[in-house]
Amino acid sequence: MRESLEERACDLAAYIIEKRTTVRAAAKKFGVSKSTVHKDLTERLPHVNPGLYRQVRMLLDLNKAERHIRGGLATRRKYKGIQAGE
Repeated sequence: MRESLEERACDLAAYIIEKRTTVRAAAKKFGVSKSTVHKDLTERLPHVNPGLYRQVRMLLDLNKAERHIRGGLATRRKYKGIQAGE
């Protein structure tokens, strides 16, 4: 049986906060799309657990502010032929 949407939203938020990870990584871990993660966190979670929402919102805002840096580093690695994690 499929878990409830509210429970999944809380699980996603807890995972992102605990691992300090991105929406993309959480989506991959939970086997759902990035759109689903975003909808769960921004639309469902505030009604279910406002405190958890505030915590995850700060991390999502930080990730959004830093994504241009991660993208630039990925491009640099691509053209220098360096694998991620090296």
